[in-house]
Amino acid sequence: MSAPGASAASTGLLTEPWWRGAVTYQVYIRSFADGNGDGVGDLRGLRQKLGYLADLGVDAIWLNPCFPSPMADAGYDISDYRDIEPSFGTLAEMDALIADAHERGIRILLDIVPNHCSDRHPRFQEALAAAPRSPQRSWFWFRPGRGPNGDEPPNNWRSHFGGPAWTRVTEPDGTPGQWYLHLFASEQPDFNWENPAVREDFLRTLRFWFDRGVDGFRIDSAALLVKDPLLPDLDPQAPADAEHPHNDRDGIHEIYQEWRAVADSYEEPRVLFGEVWIAEPGRFAKYLRPQEMHAAFNFPFLQCAWDPAALRTVIERTMAFHRPVGAPATWVLSNHDVTRHVTRYGRAETTFDFDDRGHGRPVDFELGRRRARAAALLCLSLPGGAYLYQGEELGLWEVEEIPDELRDDPMWHRTAGENPGRDGCRVPLPWSGGQAPFGFSADADAQPWLPVQPASWRDYSVEVQLGDPGSMLELYRTALTVRKTEPGFSSEREALRWLESGPDVLAFRRGEDAACIVNLSAEPVALPAHESVLLVSAPLTEDGLLPSDSAVWLRLS
Repeated sequence: MSAPGASAASTGLLTEPWWRGAVTYQVYIRSFADGNGDGVGDLRGLRQKLGYLADLGVDAIWLNPCFPSPMADAGYDISDYRDIEPSFGTLAEMDALIADAHERGIRILLDIVPNHCSDRHPRFQEALAAAPRSPQRSWFWFRPGRGPNGDEPPNNWRSHFGGPAWTRVTEPDGTPGQWYLHLFASEQPDFNWENPAVREDFLRTLRFWFDRGVDGFRIDSAALLVKDPLLPDLDPQAPADAEHPHNDRDGIHEIYQEWRAVADSYEEPRVLFGEVWIAEPGRFAKYLRPQEMHAAFNFPFLQCAWDPAALRTVIERTMAFHRPVGAPATWVLSNHDVTRHVTRYGRAETTFDFDDRGHGRPVDFELGRRRARAAALLCLSLPGGAYLYQGEELGLWEVEEIPDELRDDPMWHRTAGENPGRDGCRVPLPWSGGQAPFGFSADADAQPWLPVQPASWRDYSVEVQLGDPGSMLELYRTALTVRKTEPGFSSEREALRWLESGPDVLAFRRGEDAACIVNLSAEPVALPAHESVLLVSAPLTEDGLLPSDSAVWLRLS
């Protein structure tokens, strides 16, 4: 099964690989479209909506994990890396999806989880049944506990979902036994990447999917795989530049060099995109060296406040630390783990922080949508690749009014409700109709797996927005068309050059004559001399000024 033909832009004699400037659409498959009417999004539903995504203008689709899983963490607890979760479909349906997408010129990226698996994975079940220090247990991090009877965890590491990062097992003879490491939920034991068998098994998984035509992988929690084998306590007083016992350790780069060699071995090389949460630019850039990942997500931009100085700083820093390694920057506003940006931009505090999601604080949704429209034009005009999270093209917001008994996220359960979790950005999409589930399911009477859709979403469905020139959906459709056809925006290699502007305005040129102006001030501002207006996020004033919290694309004189 072959990938779609090259759709690269050209700069002189230089042809760009497709991934350098691609617009990738993230599909959270459980909530995208339900094709078989059971209330859970699936591959059939996604195949039925490929025309929608092609018309939107995306270059690739990234699917959140679709492998067999008990769903303790929405599919990020994988029990078989070489099959499809039955509630999502079959291997044959995945093959058909890849073929259909390729016919439309759309690439398919899967989400792989190398740090941990499900506690139902056969390898972990074998480890539980085996003796301490056995080869089966060497696939994971099993250790004796501390204290007189081994009743205390081996160290003080904490789970990212709350609580200790260790769980004690009962040995086959019924006695309290060793502890195993899980940096996330207890149902997600961490692999031991010191074991060569783990490395080889994942290389087989990469080849399995690449051979089926998958164009690449998004790598979950990419910096966490390698641990200090001594498993020392985490020192809260350690300086910021001290080596971390389980994050961003130097040995990790050898792993991704092996993965890159596999990806490059195909006639059309496959691609690797990393989820790398590392604040220090120099450390981050190491993952993007020519023989490692092709790109990594730009989280400082996602977390940035709606503030001109902060945005300019993060854009400049992003360009600066990508330049030496020759990797393209990436730009993203939302994903399945963070509060939707319509909500963030409508609050007094517009940044994002995992430890303080702002849940329940007042939101000015009109302001949030206005800023989100401007942010879309900013994001899509910057050099590099862009990632869209399903529903952002509809202007959807975070759903915070979810009854406790319906919440699914382990973040909520492991923190006893202290952390509201991520369910609010994972609510099923509204496609059509005047009442929930808004065309999400093939069976109108089916209850979605997360049955919380605000009644007001009827006004934000795909059906309502299609053809409405003032809608968020049509703004995105037009922006993706202009991005492809306007030379300054279409080439990832066209440099960004700042234009003179006021302190509360971001203004830059791409190529010879394309420009983006974003007004973050409280008053309308004048536009630079230009030949034509390509696109605006909000109508210009009667005297041709750009309103507050708005953006415009120009063709300069």
